[in-house]
Amino acid sequence: MTSVEGGLVVAQSGGPTTVINSSLCGVVQEAMRQDCFTQILAANNGILGVLNEELFDIRKEKRETIESLRRTPSAMAGSCRYKLKGMDASREDYERILEVFRCHDVHYFVYIGGNDSMDTADKLGKLAEEEGYDLRVMGVPKTIDNDLAYTDHCPGFGSVAKYLCASVMEAGRDTEALYTSDTATVFETMGRNAGWIAASAGMASRSKEDAPHLVYVPEVPFSAEAFAKDVKRTLKDIGRAFIVASEGLVDEEGNYVAEQKGEFATDAFGHKQLGGVSETLKTIVEQKVGVKCRYCKPGTAQRNAMHFGSLTDSEEAYMAGKVATRTAAEGESGFMVTLVREKGDDYRCTTGLAKLSDVANAEKKLPREYMNEAANHITDEMRKYAGPLIRGEVTIEIGKDGMPVYGRFEKHFVEKKCPAWAGAKK
Repeated sequence: MTSVEGGLVVAQSGGPTTVINSSLCGVVQEAMRQDCFTQILAANNGILGVLNEELFDIRKEKRETIESLRRTPSAMAGSCRYKLKGMDASREDYERILEVFRCHDVHYFVYIGGNDSMDTADKLGKLAEEEGYDLRVMGVPKTIDNDLAYTDHCPGFGSVAKYLCASVMEAGRDTEALYTSDTATVFETMGRNAGWIAASAGMASRSKEDAPHLVYVPEVPFSAEAFAKDVKRTLKDIGRAFIVASEGLVDEEGNYVAEQKGEFATDAFGHKQLGGVSETLKTIVEQKVGVKCRYCKPGTAQRNAMHFGSLTDSEEAYMAGKVATRTAAEGESGFMVTLVREKGDDYRCTTGLAKLSDVANAEKKLPREYMNEAANHITDEMRKYAGPLIRGEVTIEIGKDGMPVYGRFEKHFVEKKCPAWAGAKK
């Protein structure tokens, strides 16, 4: 395929991360170097911004605002969790997106997101091809969960790993200082079905004394009895127990150990909303082991911690955004950019391409060999894998008040040209 002149729309999707804006910066700055893009638009709040025809002109943003993307956490263009109506009987949402793109002469779409976002991009590209509309669709990987298939790792994972390692080291020192009264601590990490995040926090332990002393991931069924025995053994050996556990722990029957109930029990994609595993494990420790236990829940702070963001992660996120845009300009479509770890003792990362149809809704689990035989801590293989991804720190601007200075778009919206969307949301 060859390039065609037309507008580009970029959108961010799903949970924000420390470096999703670095990918956006890569998309924008590469787009500004290419002659084929007649306009560069960002969708306000992800795919909802396209459906609502809320598109703002990136070229009208200040240069320093664009530069600030590389040191600003979260999703500066806005994100969403919205499940598009399917491609079967209806197709109304996908048809609406193409309608908006036609009205604004958009022929390029770059979607920065996770599993569901790659599925959306894949379906949109196929519909455009079916209807004879020339649309180049590219995906940029984004997820702290590190569970996207066909890529060695995902932008966002290195930074959450770095932040959690430091947080566990520091919280572990608190437990160490007060272990005569606060004997055990449970530290809950994100990670719905894959244990990459919890396992990465295990790197904080560099000696027998260091936290965490125990690590639990969703890939291995959780047993309350075995857990209690692990804690008792650790208390006997060290005198205290610091435990890291993924929010997505499942029992031997495949049920989540802790999930939300009621009206908000699932998200827009039907995924069960998790949270509360730390309280559950705290109760087990107190009831079955008989010692006082505290718990820590960093929540969304772990995925937006730019003040200790990984430089490696940020640079690779930027690279992925640039490559996606350049690849689209060269006429390719229907791919997600992947991160490829080169062989050798020194860590080096390049990029590749994977078909969106292959990536869509696939899931990469933590390999069993990354956990020890007892499945209660990580192995050296995990350290070798994740260690290079947390190297370096992002240099952020600090204001006179001593706090970080982060960017914000002015958002100059383009004129609407389509009829209002029937399913409009804010």
